[in-house]
Amino acid sequence: MTIKILLIDDHSLFRSGVRFLLQKQPDFDVVGEAADGLEGIKRAKALAPDVVLLDLNMPGLSGLETLRLLMQDMPDCAVVILTVSEEADELGQALRDGARGYLLKNIDAASLTTAIRRAAQGEPVIAEPMTSKLVAQFRATSEPTPAPETSSRVHLTAREMDIVQCLVRGESNKVIARSLDVAESTVKIHVQNILKKLNLSSRVQIAVYAVERGLFHDD
Repeated sequence: MTIKILLIDDHSLFRSGVRFLLQKQPDFDVVGEAADGLEGIKRAKALAPDVVLLDLNMPGLSGLETLRLLMQDMPDCAVVILTVSEEADELGQALRDGARGYLLKNIDAASLTTAIRRAAQGEPVIAEPMTSKLVAQFRATSEPTPAPETSSRVHLTAREMDIVQCLVRGESNKVIARSLDVAESTVKIHVQNILKKLNLSSRVQIAVYAVERGLFHDD
């Protein structure tokens, strides 16, 4: 399956570099570029990309404003923020507004291509340095419920709790499978069971749920 990608960034040199990198991948097709949010929204509607790489800091319509408008018109599109900003507030707001991921522009080529494929498959992708900031932000703004009471109420198994810890850290199914020494298909089944038990719809929501209720142990 070919993944159609749209680039929205006001720096033309950066767009050119990313386009050159992505077009080397046989399953990627960079269908368009835009230098600002308004043009990006128009191109997204016309081109129907699978993944949008969106900068946050742009003149005129900001990245977050662009994200909200994209989500209104194209809720199934995977919008991944690609930015220099390491602000936890912007990360949290982007995820609340519907971003599928949040990556930093210093990301290496292999990690970027992997993240795009994961985002296209419906997985959230968050830069590893931002995960701890996301956790800290939710801890600062919420009253956690004691872990034993919460885990007992929703009946998460020990293995499911292990996977919850991995999800909060932003790990992919492949990484989780390797660290827990299980098959990747087994991880997928566990994630689906967790979503069903908690009545949630995404891995990001599992991470937020775990942090808010004191289920995450970052030791």
